Amino acid sequence: MANVLVYLLLLCFSSSFAEPGKRTLVLVDSWSLRETHSTFFKSLRERGYELTFKTADDATLALVKYGEFIYDNLILFSPSVEEFGGSMNVAAITDFIDGGGNVLVAASSLVGEPIRELGSDCGVEFDEEKTAVIDHLNYDKSDTGKHTLIVASPDNLINAKMIVGDKPVNPLLFRGVGMTADPDNPLVLNVLHASSTAYSFNPDSKISDYPHAVGENTLLVAALQARNNARVVFVGSLDFFSDEFYSSGISHALHKAMAHKSGNQDLATALTQWVFKEKGVLRVGKVSHTKQGEKQPPDAYQILDNVEYTIGIEQYEKNKWMPYAAKDVQLEFVRIDPFVRTTLKDTNGKFQAKFKLPDVYGVYQFRVDYNRIGFTHLYSTTQVSVRPLEHTQYERFILSAYPYYFSAFSMMFGVVIFSLVFLHYKDTKHKKE
Repeated sequence: MANVLVYLLLLCFSSSFAEPGKRTLVLVDSWSLRETHSTFFKSLRERGYELTFKTADDATLALVKYGEFIYDNLILFSPSVEEFGGSMNVAAITDFIDGGGNVLVAASSLVGEPIRELGSDCGVEFDEEKTAVIDHLNYDKSDTGKHTLIVASPDNLINAKMIVGDKPVNPLLFRGVGMTADPDNPLVLNVLHASSTAYSFNPDSKISDYPHAVGENTLLVAALQARNNARVVFVGSLDFFSDEFYSSGISHALHKAMAHKSGNQDLATALTQWVFKEKGVLRVGKVSHTKQGEKQPPDAYQILDNVEYTIGIEQYEKNKWMPYAAKDVQLEFVRIDPFVRTTLKDTNGKFQAKFKLPDVYGVYQFRVDYNRIGFTHLYSTTQVSVRPLEHTQYERFILSAYPYYFSAFSMMFGVVIFSLVFLHYKDTKHKKE
């Protein structure tokens, strides 16, 4: 009996904790979304995510408990929410991102003010409510006549395999609101943009003002990787993740291009893998630096020493850490500005460089600052001291100083000659009496 009780306690304890990085809160407008988007949620569960579903106006909503985040990821499938319930608000979501949390946001033509405000805080501007992306030359035959069910070409995807995976061959279906990116925010990525013939406006209204977004400036999918490596993805279409769009065939209204299945599922899988940090995550392993030929680092280096620097870099892939392979990782030896910049040579995840220290003493840093699209920002610094030569280590006679040596000794010789002449000189003329 006691063994059974212990087993039950262990079972309850293990089930109360999700795998690190997998605890995910899903906010929906209505419970029917669990059925219309079942394939999307099923794929997340199969990858080990523990999904907690709540409506966006639930009075018990909270991201923090006892000063700790209770979720690792947040999925906002509630575009029309006007006010979050509980302690949830835009400021709380922003704090969640600042704390390293990841967020996936899906909007629609009924986008509410909280989602618009969250996008604005992240450098993404949603168009007004009831607007949609319209393309009169690239829409599906099943469109209702407003040309809002657009067909997006895979060629419009960002050239970043780590974010979008292998680009889907089939076109993508999109029906939703358009976005624009803040041009002054270098952290915002244009993941998928509309064609040059698209624009964003209310399909039921006559165009009297210039549209919010026109042509390729109209974003369908945008992403942000914050400076703390937290990730946020904005998709302007909630239907993008629906079972209907996943399984729907594509028949271009004006072209003969057809596909038995859209590329939505492939792109959605790649996006969720990236935003929830299943891939594209780097970390620093062992870092070492020594004089060449030695095994232990000295207390201080000396100018013109030959040094060897090694750093291990690992990549999170397929649920485990593996050696990272790259040819563009650089090392800088920095005081105020870099004195040395060299490319590290990769040997199965261990990156190495050998170089001679500059002829300038001071306090330096070995610095690796690696920032590539789709990967987390890798930054490593190691501070060392570089001292000048000791007095006994300088050359006894410096070749370039020979003219000064000659002038000094010639002056001494001249003084000796002048002294001898002056002391022994005698005037031969006799004074007249």
